Amino acid sequence: MAAAIKALNTKIRANPVLDYVCSTHFWGPASNFGIPIAAVMDTQKDPEIISGRMTAALAGYSAVFMRYAFAVTPRNYLLFACHFVNCNAQLVQGYRYLQYWNFGGRERIEQTKAKEGLDTVKAKGEEAVQKVKEVVSK
Repeated sequence: MAAAIKALNTKIRANPVLDYVCSTHFWGPASNFGIPIAAVMDTQKDPEIISGRMTAALAGYSAVFMRYAFAVTPRNYLLFACHFVNCNAQLVQGYRYLQYWNFGGRERIEQTKAKEGLDTVKAKGEEAVQKVKEVVSK
């Protein structure tokens, strides 16, 4: 059994593509890609739920590991791509956080919601007036 496993390992390591796929240079970034995927998906959510501290920490973390991806030998371009996407997504989240909490974004959204609510109430009131007129005219 050990000889069969050793023969299989030798066969895998002889093929450069399979050798790469079986290494931590592939599986580390591949498993880490959940973070940038989640960050990109979060850009569609309400900015009220963004944590400024966590966003800054994740942007810094990704910036450090982008550098690390080029410092190791051989260079790990997949790890660099993973952290490049995450760093940029976190910077977008940071902008959204600052825009919402510090630069008037929250007030603009609240004004828009208030206007929409007022328009809805006016429309419902006009519908009610029309119904009353119909009932009275019969």
